[in-house]
Amino acid sequence: MNKNNILIIGAGIAGLTAAIYIQRAGKQAIVFEKNAPGGQIITANEIENYPGMASVNGADLGFKLYQQAMDLGAHFVYEEVVKIVPEENRVTIQTAQDTYTGKSLIYAGGASHRHLGLANEEKLIGHGISYCANCDGAFFKDKVVAVNGGGNIALDDAIYLSSIAKEVYLIHRRNTYRAETVLQEKLATIDNIHPITNTIICGLEEKQGKLSGLALQNVQTKEKRSLAVDGLFVAIGMQPETSLLEGIVHLDKSGYIQAGEDTRTNVKNIFVAGDVRTKNVRQLTTAAADGTAAAILAASI
Repeated sequence: MNKNNILIIGAGIAGLTAAIYIQRAGKQAIVFEKNAPGGQIITANEIENYPGMASVNGADLGFKLYQQAMDLGAHFVYEEVVKIVPEENRVTIQTAQDTYTGKSLIYAGGASHRHLGLANEEKLIGHGISYCANCDGAFFKDKVVAVNGGGNIALDDAIYLSSIAKEVYLIHRRNTYRAETVLQEKLATIDNIHPITNTIICGLEEKQGKLSGLALQNVQTKEKRSLAVDGLFVAIGMQPETSLLEGIVHLDKSGYIQAGEDTRTNVKNIFVAGDVRTKNVRQLTTAAADGTAAAILAASI
């Protein structure tokens, strides 16, 4: 084992930021990524909430971070990790092809937005379908949008979008919301939010490669109808990518890794960064902050 090796799983914003800081600390970052570097942001057509960049394409931002880490000497392994084995003074990672060992591990595997699982959904991401109102809401100024979900995030999204979009339809499969009462009370005071309860989205309509409407079905009456919209914000929850660490670190009831702002887990040489960590705010900037903290602590071991 090279005593300077620090292993990083995930090459999103958190993982790439960690790699940059690890290299600058004189250590060797080995980054594992099963897909393309950049993480979820590479599907974003335009990002307008990253400090210092008024507007940047998601793929471009991801590539710039990747290139910066590469220029500093970070090593990238494009293999899927199948096993993590922590020991007293090291961590071993196994892929289908090889085995790697480092003195510590930064886990930045991320959390993915739950999708509806409908035909054309993947194709319409960035062309009317979004999973982040704060990121993409500004593109729908004075347009008609829908939000799907009934929890805090869904109601937050609807309230936020009501000040941007012309009309907001809040679609929920039940007749009551899971969101906090204060959010429900605020929602009820906003005239351009139109709740549609006991209803699911059963189809996506498109025109010229863009979302143009939703096929809806009432879960009680089974009645179907079409709703014309320019955008759909899906807020039906997140799915953390933590199966590799089950039984190794403490997870909360939703599967997120339990760690504070210092990114430390209950295992002394395993740190966690980004959306996969237990926290209330998940943005590009908070992912970068996690990557920074995790790298500094991991390098100090």
